[in-house]
Amino acid sequence: MRLGLFFLFCLAAPAADLMQLAKSHAKPAEMQAAIAAAFKDPDLTKGTAVTSQGGDVFFAVKAASAPKLLIDEKPGPAMTKAADLYYALATLETGRSHNFVYEVDGKPFGGKTDVPAWPADAYLAAGVPQGQLTEKLVHTSKIYPGMQSNYWVYTSAGYSAGTPAALMVWQDGEVNVDRAAVSHTLNVIDNLTAKKQIPVMVHVFISPGMMNGRAMRSIEYDTVDDTYPRFLRDEVLAEVGAKYSIRKDAYSRGIIGESSGAICAFNAAWQQPDQFSRVISRIGSFTSIQWKPNQLDGGQSYPNKIRKEPKRNIRVWLQDGSEDLENEHGSWPLQNIQMANSLKRQGYDFHFSFGNGTHTRIGGQVEAPAELIWLWRGYDPAKTEQKYEMDADEQAKPLFRIRSFNR
Repeated sequence: MRLGLFFLFCLAAPAADLMQLAKSHAKPAEMQAAIAAAFKDPDLTKGTAVTSQGGDVFFAVKAASAPKLLIDEKPGPAMTKAADLYYALATLETGRSHNFVYEVDGKPFGGKTDVPAWPADAYLAAGVPQGQLTEKLVHTSKIYPGMQSNYWVYTSAGYSAGTPAALMVWQDGEVNVDRAAVSHTLNVIDNLTAKKQIPVMVHVFISPGMMNGRAMRSIEYDTVDDTYPRFLRDEVLAEVGAKYSIRKDAYSRGIIGESSGAICAFNAAWQQPDQFSRVISRIGSFTSIQWKPNQLDGGQSYPNKIRKEPKRNIRVWLQDGSEDLENEHGSWPLQNIQMANSLKRQGYDFHFSFGNGTHTRIGGQVEAPAELIWLWRGYDPAKTEQKYEMDADEQAKPLFRIRSFNR
């Protein structure tokens, strides 16, 4: 079940050229021509034309009178006129997404959410060695009888079959394997590995399966039991482990996902803490998608399960935004806040990144370097276990609280 998810933000091709022209204070006619070439007219007239390169974000709009630019609900730079267009260049905090809106004649106009300001590690640094990506592989399951799943294996630069490597499993893996696509995942992995901020790893990018023409994503990802974790352990990772040298200790294994893939990642570590001890959950669907009254547990139960069931030795990064989904299955922002408070109350080693984003992959992808560095901090390949403790900085902070802001 896709829940209509995932807005993908695409860069306008000549972003760097636009920004250079703006910095050089090009003549209005030159700027007008460059903007018109870079953006489609509907985006300019609707006030949604924007592109970014790192922390530099370029805004353009067609308006009858001078618009005011608001970025993250705060005044942005003044806009410069170029014939019938207005533009501005802002330098924003990287490693997170932003939103903007215009005011024209005192009324809100246009705007967009989830505009990424990519950190430096999202772009492959000069001289950084790249890992090796396999072709698409196909696994046929017995646990989900006949289900076929595509997957790819990416070995970090420095991987050697003679040295068992740490492991990272990525749900919805297909969105991460194209280096030129929006996720930047392979660049991040290569940069952080080269700087020794994460260990050399075998990364398994696995897509949701198909069974008898039926998409299995929600059944695999949103079901709160041990079926998918067993599928990973007994089938996919057993298959990968026959070809690659992978460490078997949970201390050296992480798992990540987005939306339904995020609850899937958490569920795998919760059900099998002997297999995975490191979790990244982006816009996690801790809601009732697969809940069936008196028949099947659901993701909405996890905040209470954390508080009432025995503590697992896992480390968890949660990411969500205040404008995430609210539908018949539940409230994504409220459930993620519940998750964070439950983890905090029970003394888990966790981090909660909560912004103003919607249900989009961008919010988690843009902070990927920070997520992975935090998740693997202190990793020592000489060890096979560690008792995770909450950071002192987190211990000193209060529980998260909700305040009314839109009424």
